[in-house]
Amino acid sequence: MPKTILIVDDEQDILDLLRYNLEKEGYTVKTAPNGALAVEIAQTGALDLVLLDVMMPEMDGFEVCRRLRAMPHHASTPIMFLTARTGELDQILGLELGADDYIQKPISPRVLVARVKSVLRRSAEMVRTETIVMPELLNVGNLEINRQNYTVKVQGRETFFPKKEFELLAFLASNRGKVFSREALLNRIWGENVYVVDRTVDVHISKIREKLGNEGELIETVKGVGYRFRD
Repeated sequence: MPKTILIVDDEQDILDLLRYNLEKEGYTVKTAPNGALAVEIAQTGALDLVLLDVMMPEMDGFEVCRRLRAMPHHASTPIMFLTARTGELDQILGLELGADDYIQKPISPRVLVARVKSVLRRSAEMVRTETIVMPELLNVGNLEINRQNYTVKVQGRETFFPKKEFELLAFLASNRGKVFSREALLNRIWGENVYVVDRTVDVHISKIREKLGNEGELIETVKGVGYRFRD
């Protein structure tokens, strides 16, 4: 089955150009000229990837990303930002919200198509790896981590975790007692082809611990090395 990609941008010429190049590669393409319509489209069915601008009327791309990640059926859908906003803080924010890639305009259609294929391959490989290595339902102390529907229960209460926070927590909890460097966690969760600063891991760990409350002590900092989940 062809992969379905949603392109969200308020510039019609960009929508037309990207649609043409992606359809030429065999993808099914949907488009939205603003964030509000993108959210409506996302609510109606499955998507394999979302290509998302940041600066748009009605709802910016960051808010669209937040809302997509709050939908159970899009908690793990690959999201790529394609934007003229080049600031490092914007890039960090986009990735921390759960985006899989952050691409700066302008970019050639060939390079963009290659990046799309790379993200889709990485997403498919992650699904295969998780199915083989990591259990769908993991119970650790007062935590219940459900990889099938991307939910976490802390002492019986469900707590929302964005995609990257969830994947980081699930990966550490599935490998209890093992120490992972920040670089190893970046490569495992964000992928080797995405530029993310080491501090991103620290920020995500801090947010995870805060949401876990007392259970946050299960994630230990190994000074000078990285992190591990207590065995």
